[in-house]
Amino acid sequence: MPANLKRFLQPVRVFIVGFCMGIADLIPGVSGGTIAFISGIYDQLIDGLKRFDLEALRLGLKFRIKALFERIPVFFFIPLGLGMVTAILSLSKVLGTLFDTHPVQLWSFFFGLILGSILLLYAETRPWNRRDLVAFTVAALVTFWVVGFDAIQTPPTPPYLFLAGCVAISAMILPGISGSYILVILGKYQQVLDALNNRDFVALGYFICGIVVGVLSLVRVVSWLLRTWRQVTMVALTGIMAGALRTVWPWKETIATRIDSSGELVPLTQRNVLPADGGEVFLSLMLLLVGAVVVIGLHRLNPKEAEASPDPAGR
Repeated sequence: MPANLKRFLQPVRVFIVGFCMGIADLIPGVSGGTIAFISGIYDQLIDGLKRFDLEALRLGLKFRIKALFERIPVFFFIPLGLGMVTAILSLSKVLGTLFDTHPVQLWSFFFGLILGSILLLYAETRPWNRRDLVAFTVAALVTFWVVGFDAIQTPPTPPYLFLAGCVAISAMILPGISGSYILVILGKYQQVLDALNNRDFVALGYFICGIVVGVLSLVRVVSWLLRTWRQVTMVALTGIMAGALRTVWPWKETIATRIDSSGELVPLTQRNVLPADGGEVFLSLMLLLVGAVVVIGLHRLNPKEAEASPDPAGR
């Protein structure tokens, strides 16, 4: 591929990945981090977020824009952010309608996305040794346990809003765990939605501060793990996605409900059940396969020659 065309297509590809991440972040149970992971930009995303530090703040306060742009990959974050915002603004109502009218089919598609991601990551990290198997199993079991928590009620105070921001954004960065689902578990999903709708900037300020602290702390941990223990970290992240399949199982039974910010009754707690309609199962399997094909397509767009990096573990 000509170099000029490749330079042109790279931001387009990042925009598409951002668009897919925006769709994922709209859905409780699906993580934008998963899309970043399977599309090959996860390392770049983590490294870029890590550059938002005190040095970047100092450059910004001194209006040293050129030096700031050299430190932070702005031309990576611009198409990524535009893609996410475009998806959220254009598809939020569409996805809401599909969840109301065809929930099983939509969940089947997302199940296929994550299952295809797991298979691709296994292909990239195999063969697994005993340490890898332990990392995968522990990560999968812990995630399966965490995403099965029932919602709890925490006080609507600033410290808990701050904590919710830290935990939710940390979960959103990790592939397989949905930040919005974590907010539901912490009992803060409704409060954050109300703060957004009522323009409660004080409450949003505490929540955003938690997000900033969560991002700046977790990305350094993940970056260090990928640099020092890349193989076992990749396998553990694969386990996280495997455990998160519990949240996107298509067939669910609603146990408890809540009133959302629009005054509508929506599910709060659900449990997975077996399918009863054979025709519905066939259609769901087809959509699952479509989801897996979409993952493979995103993976094929990954410029491996640009992403390739030596494994510190020597594997």
